[in-house]
Amino acid sequence: MPKLRKISGEKVVRILCNKLEFKITGRTGSHVRLSKITPEGKVGTVVPMHKELKIGTLKGVLKLAKIDTDEFIKYL
Repeated sequence: MPKLRKISGEKVVRILCNKLEFKITGRTGSHVRLSKITPEGKVGTVVPMHKELKIGTLKGVLKLAKIDTDEFIKYL
C-alpha cells in the first residue's frame, strides 16, 4: 500500500476541492481555509500553502478534514 509523501499545499487544496468536495472559504497569509457540509455537520481544515508539506502536517490537515489517509492517497 502506498504511503503519504511530501506534497505541496497547492496540490493538497486541489485534491480536497476537486475530488473531495471541499470549498475554499478564506485565505489568511499563506494559509487557505477549506470547508464542506456533511450529514454530521460542517467540516473544515486549514492548509498551509508551502512548497512542501511535511507528512505530520499533512496528517493534521486530513485529521481536521475527517478524511481517511487511504482515501486521500487514492488521488495522489
